[in-house]
Amino acid sequence: MIKKITDEKAFDIRYSENSDITHIRKWLQTKGMLSNFPMGNEKEIEMNLRYWSGFFRYHSSLTSTYNGVPNGVATLFLMPFRKVMHFGMMQFIVDPKWQRRGIGTALIKNIKHLAVTKFKLERLYFDVIEGSFSHSFLLKNGFVEICKQEKFVKENGKYKSRIIMDITL
Repeated sequence: MIKKITDEKAFDIRYSENSDITHIRKWLQTKGMLSNFPMGNEKEIEMNLRYWSGFFRYHSSLTSTYNGVPNGVATLFLMPFRKVMHFGMMQFIVDPKWQRRGIGTALIKNIKHLAVTKFKLERLYFDVIEGSFSHSFLLKNGFVEICKQEKFVKENGKYKSRIIMDITL
């Protein structure tokens, strides 16, 4: 059985920093990880990382660490328009070597708290690629499916749906 680490003193959550991009890139490049994301190659990863890290400056991203080494990141993608400022999109990733140790749950709990207290968000949504481990994880953490878009992703000649999940904060 894998040990939960989130109660240990060596575990911490802090605001994300630009240097965290190196870790996210490495995690995305892990075999099989991209099947959980819409990106499909190095160029698309880099494009996504630029967008993702753009929210670091707003302190809308949290990085979990163990002994100071990043092992997960959760980010709120804030909406730029007043009419939808109460709504945000979320993305997260946990280092594959550290999964199933409570890190994802701790990040989700903390990013929801940040969403409510700092950004006054009322709802969060998350795009899940069909077959992703994120689907059951988010269901366990209070998210619900609100719609499914068939044939959203085409990978190795096979289509996968996009499932949009939502939570009221």
